[in-house]
Amino acid sequence: MNVSQGAVHPVEAPPLQTERANVPLPRNRIKDLQGMPGTVGGLFLRFSQMLFAVVALSVMATTSDFPSVTAFCYLVAAAGLQSMWSLALAIVDIYALLVGRRLQNYQVVSLFAIGDGVASTLMFAAACASAGITVLIGNDLGACDRNHCTEFETATAMAFLSWFCALPSFLLNYWSLASR
Repeated sequence: MNVSQGAVHPVEAPPLQTERANVPLPRNRIKDLQGMPGTVGGLFLRFSQMLFAVVALSVMATTSDFPSVTAFCYLVAAAGLQSMWSLALAIVDIYALLVGRRLQNYQVVSLFAIGDGVASTLMFAAACASAGITVLIGNDLGACDRNHCTEFETATAMAFLSWFCALPSFLLNYWSLASR
């Protein structure tokens, strides 16, 4: 019969009651993943979202004929909303990093998840609509010589990049909310 032999390991004596009062109890919390609110990764994602949305907004707004197409107006509106939302949450992230607080409050995470979901969905829809119109103008109609195809393509690409940076923020917030 092969039975392992028990081993005796030295154990430290438990701290006295006076020593234990100064030691905070460990909490069982979700590990803060980079990209969640209040982390450096989350701040980087917010600034990336804002940067790409502002570039898409400014490139599209500098063209003279964007108001004639509804999809391009929708892209400008969605990029404006995304840039303001990302700026507001970047300020909250900066505050949380400076103060050293964790943004794990249920109501705050719910607000972030819903706001990120709405903003990223609007941005994706606007980018897809603008991409469709850009392909129509450039490839199907062959009217790039009379339009600002390069600017339209640049603004659409920046909108997709902004959405690509907003999606991890939404998914991490939603995951944090769902894992409670």
